[in-house]
Amino acid sequence: FFSPGFQVAPETKAVMKWLRSIPFVLSASLHGGELVVTYPYDYSRHPMEEKMFSPTPDEKMFKMLAKAYADAHPVISDRSELRCGGNFVKHGGIINGAEWYSFTGGMADFNYLHTNCFEVTVEVGCEKFPLEEELFTIWHENRDALLNYMEMVHRGIKGIVSDKFGNPIKNARISVRGIQHDVTTGN
Repeated sequence: FFSPGFQVAPETKAVMKWLRSIPFVLSASLHGGELVVTYPYDYSRHPMEEKMFSPTPDEKMFKMLAKAYADAHPVISDRSELRCGGNFVKHGGIINGAEWYSFTGGMADFNYLHTNCFEVTVEVGCEKFPLEEELFTIWHENRDALLNYMEMVHRGIKGIVSDKFGNPIKNARISVRGIQHDVTTGN
């Protein structure tokens, strides 16, 4: 998953361990510097290609998740091209990560490939490092979008996989016809 020689920070290792121990199904990574929601894959299948669309088998679900956030965000959903993120207006404020720019070692790709967790990356504002006095406005711009996104946890298939006696089955593989990406039940 990571490039040779890539050093994983201790806090990243801790999050990876946490994600493997608890069956999270939805997460978001918040960044600054743009106004867009990206979804996996962030790493192009062709590492020599920049800005190459690289969909997961769950492309439709990721687009729905990203749109749930973008459509509820007052600035990302604004159709004006005269703001940062204006080049994402034609995409509805969302884009496949690798189509924007390809990079290796992202948490969204890790989550999708190694856990049951679907993650999007939200670029919450134009400033990469916003000033303290800007944080209140950024919070209010993102609050309803975050809530809308969290409600998406109720979409899709959910339930308990059990044996004929009603006992939960650990690590049962769940397959959906037409999607070549299985998930497993929790421990």
